Amino acid sequence: MTRQPLSPVRRDEAMAMWRDHAAARTDPAPPEDDPPVEKFGDHAALADELLDLVLSGTKRATAGLVADFACRSEALPRIGGHWVCDGSGVPRCVLRSVELRVGRLDSVDDAFAWDEGEGDRTRSDWLATHLTYFTRAREARGETWSDDLEVVFERFLVV
Repeated sequence: MTRQPLSPVRRDEAMAMWRDHAAARTDPAPPEDDPPVEKFGDHAALADELLDLVLSGTKRATAGLVADFACRSEALPRIGGHWVCDGSGVPRCVLRSVELRVGRLDSVDDAFAWDEGEGDRTRSDWLATHLTYFTRAREARGETWSDDLEVVFERFLVV
């Protein structure tokens, strides 16, 4: 199957969305001057599918490999931190991290798999699809999968 690559992030538009969000808040401004702008997935169709789940209210969690953050020279998410979610290059929403945990892929529980909102929302489906995804991402960089790799399990709110 041919996958259309992710479009470049429209960072100026994302920062405009961020500034509008920060200015509209009634409580103190969020601490980030320059929050990350992220996309879900590794190809355009997946990014759109996952963002649609976020915008519909189904998806309220995500998972990423600690090694992927290191590869991109990015800090791990932090509770209370914000990020602008981008799909197909266009910023669509601002997310706030509300819960974080680092563990092995197989440490995922039923509640997290449900909150991630993908597939049939079961732990077994979550494990199978995420193992496939993370293996594909590692292979694209010439790396191999290991069951000992750490995963960041993140719950978020759409703000």
